[in-house]
Amino acid sequence: MSLGFLVTLYLAGTLVLGYFASTFVHGSSDFFNAGRRLPFVLSSFALFALWFGSETILGASSEFIEHGLLGVMEDPFGACLCLLLFGLFLVRPLYRQNLLTLGDLFHNAYGRKTEYLSSFFMILTFVGYAAAQIIALAFLFESAFGIDQVYGRLISALVVTCYTAAGGMWAVSITDFVQSLVIMAGLVFLCINLSSQVEMAAVFAPPTVYFLDFFPSSDNGMSWLDYLAAWMTLALGSLASQDIFQRANAARTENIAVWSTIFGAVLYLCFAMLPLYLGLVVFQLDPALLEGERQNIILRLVEGHAPLWVQALFFGSLISAVFSTCSGALLAPSSILAENLIRPLFYPDIDDAGLLRISRLSVAFIAVISTAIAFSSDSIYDLVAESSTLGAVSILIPMLNALFGKHRSSLGAWLAMSLGLLGYVICEYGVEDFPVPAMFVGMACSWAGLLTGNMLQSAKLTSLRQQ
Repeated sequence: MSLGFLVTLYLAGTLVLGYFASTFVHGSSDFFNAGRRLPFVLSSFALFALWFGSETILGASSEFIEHGLLGVMEDPFGACLCLLLFGLFLVRPLYRQNLLTLGDLFHNAYGRKTEYLSSFFMILTFVGYAAAQIIALAFLFESAFGIDQVYGRLISALVVTCYTAAGGMWAVSITDFVQSLVIMAGLVFLCINLSSQVEMAAVFAPPTVYFLDFFPSSDNGMSWLDYLAAWMTLALGSLASQDIFQRANAARTENIAVWSTIFGAVLYLCFAMLPLYLGLVVFQLDPALLEGERQNIILRLVEGHAPLWVQALFFGSLISAVFSTCSGALLAPSSILAENLIRPLFYPDIDDAGLLRISRLSVAFIAVISTAIAFSSDSIYDLVAESSTLGAVSILIPMLNALFGKHRSSLGAWLAMSLGLLGYVICEYGVEDFPVPAMFVGMACSWAGLLTGNMLQSAKLTSLRQQ
């Protein structure tokens, strides 16, 4: 029995699960947030699977091999911190508002026009993220079937679009649960099998002097500003994420939403250490792999040193991880596109069945855009980082103000989103060797824009009252 046949069976099973999940979808609420009926187990595993994708297994492991522990502060450590912060501080105020999307939050706080702009920015942050998952799936299909990268990306996009469009959040949640179990089993068995082929003491001996440093220093060459920026890219940037909100918001109760987010964060950090461990195994088991393409180095390690049944389990787990992340990455922007842009702009009086149809078509549209981006880039880790940074500099500050601020003005929100993105782009792409991380500049500009807009709108209202 070949590896390709086993992987084909797994893909078929995923599509069957997606079709089964579609039987639970009777309206837009079921499609967007599973009717808020997810129990603790499904909600927890959905949030765990949210982050556990290509950037964790392929992207983070390759960054770890190349740059050591300081190279992966962003993911998995920043990603875990993001879930913890979201669960501790944001889940309750968001859950109580009974929203379908984060775009609805901007509409309630700032008005319809601000909802449109924020929705555009939120969609912008997701297409690159989904593209990263499509690239990773293409790597897998190339390894399992020998399929060319071009066809692999097209097939990947088609499969994940089919079951996400069919079952929405129910499909994401049910497949996440099954896929998470496969992820855990696959990585554990792979680590056990490969560990038996090396000396454990040698594995944990760092290949270079500063390879396992956790904090920056003058010796390892990393500044504290860059270190904090690496942590904050996902930790803050993805707080304003429809994906996280959508999964937490689908929980049956507020307490389940909070604790499933925290438990998902703990699960994620524990299992995200396994790809890093495999990176250490590479140095001892097959150093020749370090000379080739590093984004698929774990794939080549498995193909060269694991028996067929372990290979099948690993490829199944990796496909599980990437499909879980990719389905959520398609559903989140599609929900915003349908609910916060298409419906209010073109079909304000549409019924729920019509909104459901638009939502499913939106999944296909976002998939097309993401696939196009996947053909224009090859770096999984960079695409994920860029997507999160865009969220931090544009959406985060006005979102926090909508939840906790005393003064909410549409002008402040507009300036926060626009100036934050502008400041980031100028520093990241327009100024060579800028001394401060561009993300911090973007967030500072966003904060300044919010304060300026609030002050100007408050002054205008005061002037009108005096007249």
